[in-house]
Amino acid sequence: MGLLEEAEQRHLDGDTLEGVIENVIYCNESNGYAVCELAVGDELVTIVGIMPYINAGETIKARGKWEKHAAYGDQFKVESYEKQLPASADAIIKYLSSGMIKGLGAVTAKRIVDQFGEDTFDVIESHPEWLTDIKGITAKKAQEISEAFKDQFGVRSIMLFCRDFFGPAIIMKIYKKWGSAAIDTINRNPYALCDEIYGIGFDRADQLAASIGYAKDSEFRIGAGLKYALSYNATHNGHMYIPRDKLVALTAELLELDSALIEPVLKSLEDSKALVTVDYGGRACTYLAEYYEAECYIVRKLLLLDTLCEKTPLDDIEHMINQIEYEEQVSYAKLQRKAIIAAVNNGVMLLTGGPGTGKTTIIRAVIRIYDRMGFKIALAAPTGRAAKRMSEATQCEAKTIHRLLDMEYLAGERTKFRRNENNLLEEEVIIIDEASMMDALLITALLKAMRPGARLMLIGDADQLPSVGAGQVLCDLLASDRFATVRLTEIFRQAQESRIVTNAHAINHGELPVLTDKKGDFFFLSRENEADILPTVVNLCCHRLPKTYGVDKRDAIQVITPSHKGVAGTEALNSALQRALNPPQPGRRERKFRGVVFREGDKVMQIRNNYELEWERYDEKGCGIFNGDIGVIEAISFSDEVMRINFDDRICLYEFAKLEDLEHAYAITVHKSQGSEYPFVIIPLFRYAPRLLTRNLLYTAVTRAQKTVILVGSASVVQTMVENNRQSKRYTGLSRLLEQA
Repeated sequence: MGLLEEAEQRHLDGDTLEGVIENVIYCNESNGYAVCELAVGDELVTIVGIMPYINAGETIKARGKWEKHAAYGDQFKVESYEKQLPASADAIIKYLSSGMIKGLGAVTAKRIVDQFGEDTFDVIESHPEWLTDIKGITAKKAQEISEAFKDQFGVRSIMLFCRDFFGPAIIMKIYKKWGSAAIDTINRNPYALCDEIYGIGFDRADQLAASIGYAKDSEFRIGAGLKYALSYNATHNGHMYIPRDKLVALTAELLELDSALIEPVLKSLEDSKALVTVDYGGRACTYLAEYYEAECYIVRKLLLLDTLCEKTPLDDIEHMINQIEYEEQVSYAKLQRKAIIAAVNNGVMLLTGGPGTGKTTIIRAVIRIYDRMGFKIALAAPTGRAAKRMSEATQCEAKTIHRLLDMEYLAGERTKFRRNENNLLEEEVIIIDEASMMDALLITALLKAMRPGARLMLIGDADQLPSVGAGQVLCDLLASDRFATVRLTEIFRQAQESRIVTNAHAINHGELPVLTDKKGDFFFLSRENEADILPTVVNLCCHRLPKTYGVDKRDAIQVITPSHKGVAGTEALNSALQRALNPPQPGRRERKFRGVVFREGDKVMQIRNNYELEWERYDEKGCGIFNGDIGVIEAISFSDEVMRINFDDRICLYEFAKLEDLEHAYAITVHKSQGSEYPFVIIPLFRYAPRLLTRNLLYTAVTRAQKTVILVGSASVVQTMVENNRQSKRYTGLSRLLEQA
């Protein structure tokens, strides 16, 4: 039986092929991706994958798996490989004349092998000057041959050295960064991988370091541990800095070292400006330099924008407001007029308030006035769903902040924005909705792209959960009291008719919501036995709501729960809701990944930013599917190993290899729901982790509903959450820096 026939019968997780590269069909020099024909015995096999500097004539051992491509048939997908030096004279000649060395043809290659035989490779690598004995090889040419050979086998060496820790793509990045010096660099300081190679974290660098016997108390390891402790807490806990004493203790625990060893390395990193320690209220607080510089830049740029703003005569603004009232047949409340005037007459303006307080009405008026004044305006929000809602509410185009800044993704590098201090935005007015979701690094990028003299209006609900990323920008700006601020408190008459709005404000003020109203838009279903919560939620989604309101089971209803775990956490709910709403059926394809079944028709969510994922929407193309984006699996292709997923009309082909970034979205956490609204929201309330039983978490969940919200669970849990106004402490310095400025 041949290899290809054998492959038809096997679906192995891994396999190995060994043979000689007959032909390189395609090679991308920038990332090392190649398509080759490999001679394995008497058969020719197509292999694909990241194989940098691959050339015809090379003998390789490749590990990977067989797959069937829709257009190209059976091929072997390489996951890792080793180059092996050709041994026979004919193989060496073929290898040297394969084109890997420009200008070295078969005749010269034969002369080299005739002269040096089996020592040919050793001569080329270590004694290139000996090659000048060969007719047609000058000293310069000999050096070029040697350097080209070292490039080839430098990659081979680093592949062998790192193969247990990194895949070919990461290894390619390492080699492109350090070349033939890569192994020496890693041996000298394996933690340079964390600083220099994007995509390598402390854990993997530490594992590699341990494998080569690197000292646990090395200064390089301690330094990397300090930076990791800071970056981990920024990513997972939202901290911009950590008090110095806590940082020392955290790092000592992480590295299993005595605290006395940490202090001198910390001092050294402070001296080199890699870390910055400042005094806040008599306590030393340590930042990663990037985060300290971000907060300082935010302060400088906001104060500059506010200072440079040219005032408009108050009478002129009042006149324009009166005109809009007449044209729109509206009458602005006193606080709304104040907000409109403040937005037009200040370089930086903050607008905050809960649901039903008229924020959208103010935005529309501000847009009209700036438009009449001839200003170019940009509307944006941190997420795609928030931007879509802003567009619908204002009837003006709104973009994500990433799209406004013209984000670009360069493979293997951090995200960059084409709009920056060297390529400023043309717009003179930037209006940002859902500003509570903006983290410190994102607003820094926005401010860098704003031209001096432009105006910035930030709108948000300061009582919602803070941003997922580091910082609590909106809250800190409000606390600083340095900028024009309007806090909307009045609930307008139309909104007063909504129990969602009135109960949300009650929760926010520490008052129990009304749970007994059976005719409004806010319902409470008591389930004192927690085991009854999940089946009640499933029944609501599958039967009661669709039957009563005629709504789409998948798109109109969103279950929002505080926790991943527990009797009604996302894990249990998604499993039950998938069975009920999208059960297995003949012809409905599915793919199992790490115990989770993804099925055509499933509602899914992206859980990490993926800046390189391409999508199409009608005639528009773009990149980037972000944390919190929800879509539906429309089709699954086993031959191409992709899913076709529709993320709010953005169609993308999602590779099976990236399924770790996807989870079901029949039920999502409150944190993931930020910036979005849904027609019908169901909130299960049970005894989950105490740190999640908080007022602002319940308030955020309730305010996600547009038409109807249903709480399912215990009234005592509702009371506990309303009474608990504890908010997670975030270490940020923005408000202090503004006060000192």
